[in-house]
Amino acid sequence: MGVFTNSIMKYMDQGGWIMWVLAAFSIAALVVIIERGITFYKAKINTSELLGKLRSALKKKNVKAAIEICESYRSPISAILKSGLLKYGRPKEDIEKAMENAAIHEIARMERGLGILASVSNLAPMLGFLGTVVGMIASFDAMSKLNDPAKVAEGISTALITTAAGLIVAAPVLLFYNYYTAKIGGFIREIESASNVLVETFGEIETIQ
Repeated sequence: MGVFTNSIMKYMDQGGWIMWVLAAFSIAALVVIIERGITFYKAKINTSELLGKLRSALKKKNVKAAIEICESYRSPISAILKSGLLKYGRPKEDIEKAMENAAIHEIARMERGLGILASVSNLAPMLGFLGTVVGMIASFDAMSKLNDPAKVAEGISTALITTAAGLIVAAPVLLFYNYYTAKIGGFIREIESASNVLVETFGEIETIQ
């Protein structure tokens, strides 16, 4: 462990200030990745089970029980369905509008922090390439003024280290960004489907005498 830490610190020193910026980027991205992972894990529910319970309660015209069922699940989908249940008895357009507004709020909550991942995945390689330019400038400067092979090698080393570090930071962050974006897309489809089922159920129970 000590050897590994020493190697990391050696590369950090060789890469210069850009490496420390990349380190800060990677820490920020890691915090977001962990926090979003926990959020998505908690948000995952059995939507079919929830809808089954809601339909059962609503067919008995027990809207209060249906609202309590939604509250027991504590997820974005259940929160959106609850907003529709609270509008029960209103025109269909009002119910759909309430769920649409709740969906906008819940989706915004799910997307929180993804902008950081997108920024890191885009900026990290650019910073790495900036380190390449800085390192090559230092190499050519040493070559033209000092004729010092050691300085030339040091500049090239800096260039290669920062480029590699930028890509190492960006690749997994981009992977998680795409994964979480896909997860949100899945949630949106579930929200649309569940909302439609709820509206259809309202229509069904209104025909029950």
